[in-house]
Amino acid sequence: MLRKLFASFHAEKAPDLPDPDAELALGALLVRVAKSDRDYKLVEISLIDRILARLYQHSPIEAAKIRATCEKLHAVAPETDTFAKLIRETTGIEERLAALDALWEVVLADGPPKDEELRILESSRKAMGLSFFDNEAARERAQQKA
Repeated sequence: MLRKLFASFHAEKAPDLPDPDAELALGALLVRVAKSDRDYKLVEISLIDRILARLYQHSPIEAAKIRATCEKLHAVAPETDTFAKLIRETTGIEERLAALDALWEVVLADGPPKDEELRILESSRKAMGLSFFDNEAARERAQQKA
């Protein structure tokens, strides 16, 4: 009986969301990293918008709309690995390295990396099929941008 009651609270209709492609998967990962410390700051939101605009040639308004969709995907999303694997399976090495750079930019946006951010980043790196050395190079590039 209690199970049915709790299920009715969680039976909200899921929003109509598009099937994620590499862009939405990366956006959802960026949101996931930014929200992982439970302090989703404007600096992180703005950075995600700029990254999406830069990588996918969107206007600022289009990038913000895509980020909003990514926030919804993150909320109802599967595990981090699912997004990262989608990126690995649908993009080449250059795009995966750019995704890793973007993740590091968001991790570093609000100060020193936090453990949860690093766990998500490491899980994403492995699922995208990137090496430890790729990770170190991405971190260095992100630190230079910061």
